[in-house]
Amino acid sequence: MTVTTPQIPSANGEPAWEAAYMLPVQGSWSEADFLKFHTNRMAELVDGRLEILPMPTLKHQRILIWLLDAIRKIVFDQPTATVLMAPLPTRLFPGTIREPDLLYIAPENAPGPDVDYPSHLDLAVEIVSPGKDARKRDYEDKRTDYARAGISEYWIVDPQENLVTVLVLQDGVYAEHGVFRMGDIASGLLLPELRVDVSALLNA
Repeated sequence: MTVTTPQIPSANGEPAWEAAYMLPVQGSWSEADFLKFHTNRMAELVDGRLEILPMPTLKHQRILIWLLDAIRKIVFDQPTATVLMAPLPTRLFPGTIREPDLLYIAPENAPGPDVDYPSHLDLAVEIVSPGKDARKRDYEDKRTDYARAGISEYWIVDPQENLVTVLVLQDGVYAEHGVFRMGDIASGLLLPELRVDVSALLNA
């Protein structure tokens, strides 16, 4: 789709339309367009649309590092296992690139040395940011997308509600393995040794 750049410069207080019109219109973003897009905001590509994500808070990052360290400790003897944190674009299926807060790829699915961005995950973790849009994205949209992509397990860490929800893939959809609260020990099926003290995690 061809878009004509406005001839009148943006006025003070308006978006920078000149810059916006240099980008693809919503609904026509390709994967190549997305990967060339550089911004100081995290973004995801969803069905050809660009979604700008909220910047992580200090608490968000503390929780992320705590859980990253916990997973690394139990896979230390798996040298080809991959445990990484965002930002790292992950191509789920054509037209959709997500950036899980934390991801794990089992040794048998390890990407090759020349792969820039993974396209298969075994575990995805999202830490819910404040706001209804963020909650819908993590609890609904990503639940659907990660299941469609065949990700075996999806953990949702919710600092606002003090919950950790563990979902496991069954027949192409996620089933609730457990909803864990403060004082509980969260666990899943993919990494049986991973037992997370919810209170310690959310108070990181």
